[in-house]
Amino acid sequence: MWEYTEKVKDHFINPRNVGVVENPDGIGEVGSLACGDALKLTFKLDDDKKIKDAKFQTFGCASAIASSSALTEIIKGMTLEEAEKVTNDDIAKYLGGLPKEKMHCSVMGQDALNKAITYCRGEPEKKKQGEIVCECFGITDLEIKKAVSGNGLSSIEDVTDYIKAGGGCGNCHDKILEIIDSTKAEEGSDRKKPARMTNIQKIKLVEEILEREIKPVLSKDGGDIELIDLEGDNVFVKMLGACAGCQTSQVTLKNFVQTKIRELVSPDLNVKEVNKDELNIC
Repeated sequence: MWEYTEKVKDHFINPRNVGVVENPDGIGEVGSLACGDALKLTFKLDDDKKIKDAKFQTFGCASAIASSSALTEIIKGMTLEEAEKVTNDDIAKYLGGLPKEKMHCSVMGQDALNKAITYCRGEPEKKKQGEIVCECFGITDLEIKKAVSGNGLSSIEDVTDYIKAGGGCGNCHDKILEIIDSTKAEEGSDRKKPARMTNIQKIKLVEEILEREIKPVLSKDGGDIELIDLEGDNVFVKMLGACAGCQTSQVTLKNFVQTKIRELVSPDLNVKEVNKDELNIC
């Protein structure tokens, strides 16, 4: 059973902006009933070309409905240029995090938004580029590669959680593994190997990332985090404030904190929550 934040539960039980905007300027439809998830997003612009109203119709799970509801709230008041910068991570963060098995729901929202913006601008709908790998969900090799590269995915389960590829018949699993391996190999050869950091340098950089990137986000919901120690590739932290003892703290820890630290410090680091008395710290 997945653990949902109170905000996810609220947007599922009391979804905002359900329905279809009358005479919409933007329309975006993604998914299908056959796949188990489907979303229709519509929005209307005001005289200043900002989104004044946005509504959705979603067939899917709690995360799909909550993500769609959150998306409509996020984009209200935005220009098209601002809205097209909204990512699935923004949707997940707005909800206080999503279980990794449900991240594809936020991706669906981002895809619908991009289609609605394309429609609003009168541009032809972009055809999918690349070779279809997952026939069940129509996912291409380029989409899988982008997800792997941009989110540090390393397994079929990760890819399925993020974009649903591989979640059907399973015939594409071998191909997905090939894409994961080739993408990681390309990144390893293209990326200049960083200079080896000492433990003290790693600790200092992790502390800087916590202060600049992570603590401000957690503080919005009354939470906090403290660096306890760093041993090898393991970063030990303590969740504080509203995050302490929260049922979804592990989701926040892995989907947000660990992702940020891997992105900005080292992809090899693992973030673990501990109590101070569990470590032998002098």
